[in-house]
Amino acid sequence: MSSLQHKIDFALVLRVTNANPNGDPLNGNRPRTSYDSIGEITDVCLKRKLRDRLQENLAKGSIFVQSDDRRDDGCRSLAERARSGLGDKLGGTETIKLACEKWFDVRAFGQLFAIKAGKKAKSKAENAEEPEGDTGISIGIRGPVTLQSAFSLEPVEVTSTQITKSVSGEGDGSKRGPDTMGMKHRVDHGIYVSFGSMNPQLAVRTGFSDQDAEIIKTILPKLLENDASSARPEGSMEVLKIIWWQHPSKSGVCSSAKVHRSLSVDRDGKVTVTKIDGLAEEIISGF
Repeated sequence: MSSLQHKIDFALVLRVTNANPNGDPLNGNRPRTSYDSIGEITDVCLKRKLRDRLQENLAKGSIFVQSDDRRDDGCRSLAERARSGLGDKLGGTETIKLACEKWFDVRAFGQLFAIKAGKKAKSKAENAEEPEGDTGISIGIRGPVTLQSAFSLEPVEVTSTQITKSVSGEGDGSKRGPDTMGMKHRVDHGIYVSFGSMNPQLAVRTGFSDQDAEIIKTILPKLLENDASSARPEGSMEVLKIIWWQHPSKSGVCSSAKVHRSLSVDRDGKVTVTKIDGLAEEIISGF
């Protein structure tokens, strides 16, 4: 199968209503915002959702970075999954090729394989004994698909609500424990936009193909399905639009930055795209 033949840029437009789209654990799990109150959903968070949707739609074992509560191969760590999937090829010259063939997310986003090995062998030279220590391998794979963090178009308002429990989590139940109070935070309303690109030159190295790009295109409108939680109730977050630009060649007709600037989104989520000569765009509604 040939690698990606056309440069691709894309954009993701999301609406958040009374939900916490991406809590910050270093700030009491409040929704992530900048100093000027612009809301943020990190690229790591978006990739996690994309991997989960891919895992639901692809064959078992096709995703390398799996959530603990969604793992489908019995491996309890990335190191275990790498050893299981790569076997004695781990650290060999065929590691990158084998990893990219086996795992879709490695082929798309790349991956750093940093795995411990055994103890260092002691030097046999007289009076030159080295201390024991961990050794291992570190193999970096650079993927062709990049995804930016999503930022709100306008400053968002964060509402914090104090919550209590009506039952005690421990003891004999005669009195409430110290864990009966808490806080929940939410963004009242926000339109978020994220941009991404697919690079044909890097796709050659991993084997990322036109068919792989089509899979991501199909999954993006469903990015927020099966992702509900207490912080993100069903219906509180939705994909409004996916804008997909396909260039006529591997090098593209212009930079990704210029393509991304051609998109305009208003506060209600309405999308307007300024036409760029030689570039075809497709606007896809959310699922």
